[in-house]
Order: sequence, then structure tokens, then C-alpha cells
Amino acid sequence: MGKKIIYSDILKASWRRLLKQFWLLVGLMIGFTIIYSLLYIFAMPAKGGTVTVSGFIISLLITVLGIIFTMGYMKNCFQTIDGEEPQFSAYGQVSRKFFTFWFAGIILSVIVVIGLFLLVLPGIYMIIRLRYYGAAIVDEDAGIIESLKRSWQITKGQELPLFIILLIIIGIICIGTIALIVGIFVAAPYIMLIDCVTFRKLTAPAATD
Repeated sequence: MGKKIIYSDILKASWRRLLKQFWLLVGLMIGFTIIYSLLYIFAMPAKGGTVTVSGFIISLLITVLGIIFTMGYMKNCFQTIDGEEPQFSAYGQVSRKFFTFWFAGIILSVIVVIGLFLLVLPGIYMIIRLRYYGAAIVDEDAGIIESLKRSWQITKGQELPLFIILLIIIGIICIGTIALIVGIFVAAPYIMLIDCVTFRKLTAPAATD
């Protein structure tokens, strides 16, 4: 486990990284949102109609693209942290990890739902301990179970600062929503960078100093 993390340092470091690649990261988010929205419109059945085969296929495509974009965008954020230029090739590189990311996400969702059902607090705790599974998959090429174990390992003893970071992220989402379109497109890459910087702080502090 890495040294004790300080959430204020995480926020400052993430903001500095965002400013370095601001237009590229925001532009990628805008571009994906446009494509995602268009596909979603085509997948929606007509009023009073039923879901067609083509609509189902498009819906499936939306899910696949969403996961691949999330992984590729996370890879771009790690590249930014490392002082590299984010590459479009990242999306092709991470596509082979699609099922790993998907199944690990399903497992986490089941665990969290069960935890939330048990008086809420266990669910929140599991989110804090296991939410870095995606970063482990993208940055360390971890497997399905390995990624969840990795997140559990690196977050041990860091629950309080990670909980504060989670609350701050929720606050950023709220502020971004209030600021409408512009705010969301800035909030989204900032949040992703916060997660990536936090992961690096937990695993290899010197890499993000």
C-alpha cells in the first residue's frame, strides 16, 4: 500500500493534468457524447412501437462503445499523467479487455447492490474499496478477479480520504450539472483524472508527484 493520500493534493494534481490536455480531453468527451446520443436516438422505438432487431443491435453497440470509450479515455488520462500525448490508438489497445472490464463491473454491481440492501453503509464501503478495478485493468492489465482484489488491497487503510474524494466527485458532478453542457464536459474528464491520479498515488506515489 502506498503512503497516506491527501485529497487536496489529488484534486490539485488532477486539475494541473487537465489543463495540460484540456482541449483534447474535453473534445474527446464532446465527440463521444454526440455519437452516443445519435445512436441512442436511433435505438429508441417509435412512440407506441416495440423494440426492433436493429434497435436491439444498436443498443448493444451503444453498450460496447460506452465500455470501450471508458477504458480508452482512462488510458488517455494515464497517458496525460505520464506526460505523454493522449493517443487515439489507446481505444484499440483496450478493446481486448472489454469482457474483463464488463464482467468485473457486473460483479462489483452485484456486490454493491447486496451491500446497499444491507442498511446502505456496507454498499458504500464496497464502492470505496472496489471502485478502482477499472484502473487496475487498464493500467496494470489485471484480470477480472485480480482487478477487484487489487482495488481491495490498495484501498486498505485509506477509507476515509477515499470517502472524502468520493463525496467531492459527487459534488463536482452536481456543479457540472448545474452549469449545464459546458460544466459536464469539464467535470467528466476532471473526475476521470481524479480517479487515475488517486490510483497512481495508491500504487506508485512517485509516478504522480
